Amino acid sequence: MLAVVGQSGAAQDPVLLVELSASNPGLSRAILRSSTGRELVFPVGSGSKGIRPEGARFVNGWSLLGRFRVTGILTSQRFEMEATLIAKSGKEETELRKVLFANMSRIDFDGDGAAREYGTGFAGLEPENRAVPQPFGFGEYRGVFRWFSYAVHGTEDESRVGRRSTGGCINLRRADLERVLAELRVGSRVEIREIP
Repeated sequence: MLAVVGQSGAAQDPVLLVELSASNPGLSRAILRSSTGRELVFPVGSGSKGIRPEGARFVNGWSLLGRFRVTGILTSQRFEMEATLIAKSGKEETELRKVLFANMSRIDFDGDGAAREYGTGFAGLEPENRAVPQPFGFGEYRGVFRWFSYAVHGTEDESRVGRRSTGGCINLRRADLERVLAELRVGSRVEIREIP
C-alpha cells in the first residue's frame, strides 16, 4: 500500500510503485496513488534482458530496482526539468522546450521502422542511491540531440506492455501514461521493486 503525502506536504512514499516480475512479466504492474486518494493499477513493460538490483549501474536492456526521483517530464505539451539538468544540457531552456521531446520522439531505437519509441510522454528518473555513477546525460544519437535517462514512458507499440521488451525503461499504454503524468511532478518519488 502506498502512503499519502504527509501534513507538511513532503512526499513520504512513492506516488508511483512499479512491481516487476522477472519470471512472469505479465504480472508486472504499476500502482498509482492519485491526488484523489484512489489507487490505479495497470500493466507495464520492462527491460528485455531482465532486472538489475538496487544500486546497480544501468545497462541497456535491464530494468533497475530502487527508489527514484523524477527529474524531468517531457511531452509535446509539457516541459518540466530540474534547473541543474537544464544547465548540464548545454542548451537554453527555450530550445529544450521547443525541440527536446520532438527530437527524442523521432528516433527509432529498435530499428523496426517506427519512431515514437517514447510514445506520448517521458518522465526521467534519477536513483536516490547515488553510490554508483549512472551513464545518463545529454548528447547526440544518430545526429539527434536527446536526453538519455532511465524513465517511465509510453510506447509506439502497446503490445510491448506486459512484456520484457524495452531498453530497460518502464513503458505504459497511452491512457495509463496520461494518468501517471497527470500525477507526477519534478521531485515526485517512484519506487521499482521485484515481485515473484
